[in-house]
Amino acid sequence: MDAKTKPPFPNPAPRPEAELDQLKKIWQPPSGWRFITVVNNTYIGLLYVGTAFLFFLLAGVLALLMRSQLAVPDNDLIGHQLYNQLFTMHGTVMMFLFAVPAVEAMGVLLLPNMLAARDLPFPRLSAYAYWAYAVGGLVFFCSLFMGLAPDGGWFMYPPLTSYEYSPGHNADFWLLGIGFIEISAIAGAIEIVVGVLRTRAPGMTLDKIPVYGWGMLVFAGMIIFAFPAVILGTILLELERSFHWPFFIAAKGGDPLLWQHLFWFFGHPEVYIIFLPAAAMVSMIVPAMTRTPLVGHRLVVLALIGTGFLSFGLWVHHMFATGIPQLSLSFFTAASMAVTVPSGIQVFAWIATLAAARKIQWKVPMLFLLGFLFIFVLGGLTGVMVAVVPFDWQAHDTYFIVAHLHYVLFGGMVFPLFAAFYYWAPFVSAKPLSERLGRWACGLMFVGFNVAFFPMHITGLAGMPRRVYTYAEYLGWGPLNMVSTIGAFIIAAGVLVFLVDLARNFRPTGGQNAGNVWDAGTLEWLPNDNYGTRSIPIVSSAEPLWDQPGLGEEVDAGRYYLPNAPTGGRETIVTSPLDARPQYVLQMPGPSWPPVLAAFGTAGFFLLLTVKLVVPAVICGVVAIVMVLRWLWTTDPGPSHPPVDIGGQHLPVYMAGPSSHSWWAMVVLILVSGSIFGSMLFSYLFLWTVSPEIWPDPTLLPTMGWPLASTGLLLVASVLVAWANRRLHEGNGKAVQIALPVAIVLLCGALLLDFMGQWQTGLRPEDNAYAAAVYTIQALQGLFVAILVIMGLYTVARSAFGLLDANRRVTFDNTMLLWHYTTVQGVIGLALVHIFPRLIG
Repeated sequence: MDAKTKPPFPNPAPRPEAELDQLKKIWQPPSGWRFITVVNNTYIGLLYVGTAFLFFLLAGVLALLMRSQLAVPDNDLIGHQLYNQLFTMHGTVMMFLFAVPAVEAMGVLLLPNMLAARDLPFPRLSAYAYWAYAVGGLVFFCSLFMGLAPDGGWFMYPPLTSYEYSPGHNADFWLLGIGFIEISAIAGAIEIVVGVLRTRAPGMTLDKIPVYGWGMLVFAGMIIFAFPAVILGTILLELERSFHWPFFIAAKGGDPLLWQHLFWFFGHPEVYIIFLPAAAMVSMIVPAMTRTPLVGHRLVVLALIGTGFLSFGLWVHHMFATGIPQLSLSFFTAASMAVTVPSGIQVFAWIATLAAARKIQWKVPMLFLLGFLFIFVLGGLTGVMVAVVPFDWQAHDTYFIVAHLHYVLFGGMVFPLFAAFYYWAPFVSAKPLSERLGRWACGLMFVGFNVAFFPMHITGLAGMPRRVYTYAEYLGWGPLNMVSTIGAFIIAAGVLVFLVDLARNFRPTGGQNAGNVWDAGTLEWLPNDNYGTRSIPIVSSAEPLWDQPGLGEEVDAGRYYLPNAPTGGRETIVTSPLDARPQYVLQMPGPSWPPVLAAFGTAGFFLLLTVKLVVPAVICGVVAIVMVLRWLWTTDPGPSHPPVDIGGQHLPVYMAGPSSHSWWAMVVLILVSGSIFGSMLFSYLFLWTVSPEIWPDPTLLPTMGWPLASTGLLLVASVLVAWANRRLHEGNGKAVQIALPVAIVLLCGALLLDFMGQWQTGLRPEDNAYAAAVYTIQALQGLFVAILVIMGLYTVARSAFGLLDANRRVTFDNTMLLWHYTTVQGVIGLALVHIFPRLIG
């Protein structure tokens, strides 16, 4: 279909107002104290953004305290111990509690309307992710006031953070206290991947997805493969701290560099995890401000994908001074240079779009974007400098790196985020933000940032190291540090002006907003309410509001798909992943308590475990599991409703197997699980390369009967699950009730046999790094076995209650997928632990 051709109307005539009243009633959020149970993406997104911004303010206060300490030489305003806590918390809060949650929150807020969906496909998952993050994050920050804040740096390098040098609970708060952040981020990534791929407007093929949709898809994919490395790293370090399993203790075959590899495999993609969504926002705002389609749209999308891919080859960029081999230095230097190419493509596409414009709206969003371009490009240039090994050796761990880091992160993410605040405020507010106050905020932040951080390049080259709380006057760093401190307070003044603007002009509303004040071309600017758009349009271009005249009025008249609530509840359309053809109507849940209670339980579990209150932590964990199961009980309604008319087309209301959005979510979760296990395999092999002498003689290993028996039980259990699947297809639901309990017993037996085989040899996890790695591989397998026990019994219970059959089978399909993955993981783990030492022996 030509971009200028108007697609046919499924509903030629306007729909009756009674249907609109029904939509408003169904999608109305709860009022009063029950508002905490809301699941609408608009409200959860606003809460998410607001909480992330609160953490930005709190981390900013910590930065001002640190800059006050460094303003003059030999200052005693803040002692070294508190300064270490402030330094650690500033970095941790900015990276884990602000940066990733903020861009994820914007995705929750914007993506459904941008894709013309009623909501994201798992609204309760979004609510769970938000509340776990908000509750856990606030408690984590309050550790500062109890003297329990982590003090080992936001990167937590061992051996400084191991039990010998950090015996208190401070480091545990970092390791366990951010567990909920990792869970929240992964939950959000699953939501975003399935949302972008399966709930787009009909006709929105891959080439018509807004750049922001692509940016968030790449963002979510990077979380799936990057976060598992730091998740495993925190597990290993906490095992070392709590049980003395020596992963990072050189005297027992460990290596502190293993932590750096795991952390920076997450940490460098993390920079792009927060930059790419911000860059995608820029690619949305620039066309609106110029009223010109983005130049090189497809190249920009490819650049987003390319940047995400290349970012995983840069982690050793942070380890040039650790004595790694020359070949590694050369490879990672080349990779660090290569990643500038896709970033450059995006920058030149924005400049070309500005150049092609007949008229540019020089409004506040555009001013923030100009500040972003200047600061980010300068940060990129210094990034190329530190990618050159000889220069990196000189500048490593100096304030030059601090300057580079902030030019990339603050310039590459914070300035676009503020541009987004001003640009999309009319989307969620009854009135736009102030142009006058916005200009003041932008000017103060831009000037303050450069005053604060540009001098740090000079102090770094003059030799000022990072992470020092004071310095001597004779070194001559005092004047430049005073300038930096003044700049920090100017930034704070700019943020304060923004807060005043919010207080005066931001009026969030679930009803009518300020409208399309920018005359933008993408679907989030359609007339909307709590239910999203009145009807879901057919899309024929990347800028449908520009290329389909009158689309807003037609959508608001209900002349497209789903203008009513055909099942009497909340719904959206699930479309095919490539060409966005309508496939079925997804029945969506409304407000409920279980996600909130599960989130509180999850946060309580991690935080109580931090201070070794095991029993209360277990109680919180049980509450979380029970609440998750409670909300899952209603998520597999089956084909209980006949196909419905969505406006000129009849669609089923249920799908199982690969067509189901739930099946896709489980596949994404398996990718996360595989990434965690892959990180563990890397750790095992890395420890072998640094300490091969601790690997046992083959004669000391368990006899092959143990792993062979364990493998046999795993395979038989999977065969039983496959048999139950076939019988369920034939209509025999009783087979599930027979096969799954037996398969659970076999799965547990396989785990027990492997454990007994190692234990009877006298191997203990605290002996050396090899033993710790072996038992950790078993422990990871044990975690999946425990999950499958719960899922298996849950599936059997649904079958016993008559909620599982040949058609209503999403629950079983998900259990089966994870079961077969666990079998593969178990067999690979057994092969590595039992065959690899024999091969090298």
